[in-house]
Amino acid sequence: MFFFISGAEIVFIFFIILLVFGADKIPGIARTLAKGMTQIRQATDEIKSEIQKSAEIDFDQPAEKLQKQLQNEVKEVQDEIEKVAGVVKRKKL
Repeated sequence: MFFFISGAEIVFIFFIILLVFGADKIPGIARTLAKGMTQIRQATDEIKSEIQKSAEIDFDQPAEKLQKQLQNEVKEVQDEIEKVAGVVKRKKL
C-alpha cells in the first residue's frame, strides 16, 4: 500500500513531519488532505457516471428509435396495401 515502505521508514517520516509542522498543525493538514482526496474521488465518480450515461445514450437509444420508426413505416405501408386491396376487391364484385 505504501509502495514498499517499511514500518520504520513510515515512523521516521511521521517524526520529520511532526518536527517540521508541529503537533498542533498536523490534524488540520490531515483534514485538508482528506477533503482533497474526497473531492478527487467524487470528481472521478462524476466523470465515470457521465461516460456511462453518454455510452447508454449513444448506443441504446438510436437503435430503439430506429426500430420504432421502421415499425411505424411498415404499419403505414400495410395500411395502404389494405386500403388498395379493399378498393380492388369492391370493384371486382
